[in-house]
Amino acid sequence: MTTIKPFRALRPGPEHAEAVASPPYDVIDSDEARSIARATPSSFMRVIRPEVDFDADVDPTSRDVYSRGRENLDRLVSSGMLRRDPTDGVYLYRQEVGGHEQTGLVACLPIDAYLSGSIKKHEHTRPGKVEDRSRHMEALDAQPGPVFTTYRALPAVDSLISEAAAGAPELRFTSDDGVVHTVWSVSGSERTGALVEAFGGAGPAYIADGHHRAEAASLVAAARRRTQGEGGDGGPWNYFLAVLFPHDQVRILPYNRVVRDLGSLTGREVLDRAAASFEVITASNGEAVRRPGSIRLYLEGRWYELIPRPGTIDPADPVGRLDAAVLQSNLLAPVLGIENPRSDERLQFVGGDKGEADLMELVESGRFRCAFSLRAVGVEEMMSVADAGATMPPKSTWFDPKLRSGLFVHLLST
Repeated sequence: MTTIKPFRALRPGPEHAEAVASPPYDVIDSDEARSIARATPSSFMRVIRPEVDFDADVDPTSRDVYSRGRENLDRLVSSGMLRRDPTDGVYLYRQEVGGHEQTGLVACLPIDAYLSGSIKKHEHTRPGKVEDRSRHMEALDAQPGPVFTTYRALPAVDSLISEAAAGAPELRFTSDDGVVHTVWSVSGSERTGALVEAFGGAGPAYIADGHHRAEAASLVAAARRRTQGEGGDGGPWNYFLAVLFPHDQVRILPYNRVVRDLGSLTGREVLDRAAASFEVITASNGEAVRRPGSIRLYLEGRWYELIPRPGTIDPADPVGRLDAAVLQSNLLAPVLGIENPRSDERLQFVGGDKGEADLMELVESGRFRCAFSLRAVGVEEMMSVADAGATMPPKSTWFDPKLRSGLFVHLLST
């Protein structure tokens, strides 16, 4: 089951939403963050990446930076650009781009369900990044960005969400990346109660994107339970902000790979050694349809299809059968000597809407020697990994579109 909790959101009014909403903190670099903040002084970027208000050499994890994030949040509140709803509720958040549409429910999920594994995850978290986000939450006294979650679609939930979205939305705007964002508020005990009850009949929630935010929220909850004593289990810090999308609406784009050099090998030697695990077929440049199960390689001006040989993949292994794992264990490590994809600087990742033409350009520019085009992971594949208690290969899922930050804030004080 999935337990959802209504909450009093801090959020922008319709007239301010476009100016406040920003990309999430972890999909842009420092230069991009600073550019956004300069262009839009009211951008929520100043809250989630407050280092933009300092010189470029500032330590983004310093106390002064976290304090500035709190000041910037308070400034948005005092100016009236962010307002807290008077009563608890849940919200609908729809995103539309390029013919794709997904509508999620914005609510809070219990930390205890996350800690017990009832809310499933598929990714390891890095301690330094978790500590950064937990200190940031403590400084803000708020969770500034939602965790992207999914659940197996349920007709009863679908029906209630469709009914709630039939009315006029509270806000609608198009962000600079072409995504249309629409929000409805769902208030009133009868309607919110129906959604809470309907989600109780759903299966588990799965974290799709935002593992570090969820883990950071759990650290904040643990700290406040210690300091609050017996009353620590009842505060808002025992829940984390999330958007729940039905699995049949979630879109995952490919996460491709480029390699800076071939080590001591020639291109011909790479192909010959790859042939031990793959059938190597010369493909037409720009070929749109790949053979089932193949990985595409761009090397020395040509595309090749790498089709795993029989016995290379264990179909019962939900992780090992993913393209990223097949490539890593059968070519990147044994042929190119890239043993740790998380830390080897020879390997870079290209996610999102970057297609094969972009991969070709990176190689032809001379910055990289070869590129690998992988199939997008399916949502059911991701769920199977989480159900098995396993971990996805690094950089294997790019959920798109990304949730906009600043549209919903969960305050940790009542």
